[in-house]
Amino acid sequence: MGKRDEWIAKYAEDLKTKCGMTPDMDLLTKVTIGCGPAIYNADAQTVAANQESELELVKTNFLMKKLGLPDGPNLMEAIHSVIETYGKSERNKYRAVVYYMLTKHFGKEAVYG
Repeated sequence: MGKRDEWIAKYAEDLKTKCGMTPDMDLLTKVTIGCGPAIYNADAQTVAANQESELELVKTNFLMKKLGLPDGPNLMEAIHSVIETYGKSERNKYRAVVYYMLTKHFGKEAVYG
């Protein structure tokens, strides 16, 4: 099992235990691959949920650029909803898990088709 597979297994475990979701492993794998080398960098692999600038980057770079969603208040509401689901007290909110939940939230799985 390679490093990426180990991370995907960790993300799947987070989705099950912390978010109460049964992950679509194919989609989770594609989202993880889409994160690129960020998953191997301790700082880049997590989302700093308490930093507004970080959430703006998630909105701009992922929701608008990657998923092609138009700007609007619903984007930040979705990000906050996902952070709430992950658990505000959860220190390590993995980027791939947050992106996976946002992809599911907006029904944009086809982007990874």
